[in-house]
Amino acid sequence: MPSAISTAVSSAGRQADLARPYALALFRVVVGLLFACHGAASLFGVLGGAPGGGTVSAGSWPDGYASVIELVGGVLVLTGLLTRAAAFVASGSMAFAYFHVHQSHALWPIQNGGEPSVMFCWAFLLLVFTGPGALALGPALVPRRRAAEPAPVVA
Repeated sequence: MPSAISTAVSSAGRQADLARPYALALFRVVVGLLFACHGAASLFGVLGGAPGGGTVSAGSWPDGYASVIELVGGVLVLTGLLTRAAAFVASGSMAFAYFHVHQSHALWPIQNGGEPSVMFCWAFLLLVFTGPGALALGPALVPRRRAAEPAPVVA
């Protein structure tokens, strides 16, 4: 006979399972918004501007390209439109940023200032595998392909 504690834990687990798509959506929205803010700051000088002050040109390498990826990728992830593809590109961009900019200064992210790059990289990689969760625009705007129906057998 199950105890009251195991019943309560089982019930809480079921409730958490029901909330999972919404928790994932909240995670996606927050990560996408923060990432888009980085891009907007670098490209338009808002929210304090680019690191070191000012703005970067959208066509400059690598800062301009990174800023465009941050802004566009952040908005796509925020809205849930093409989430997996945008998160894949954003994750790669952050891995590049970490190894190109931060790694040469020290071994650990806390020592070399690369913690945001590492956290964004892994957060976006998680979204590549989990998808957007609930309340995403992607499924509503991009219809899924139906599986091809087998050809009828003619006897």
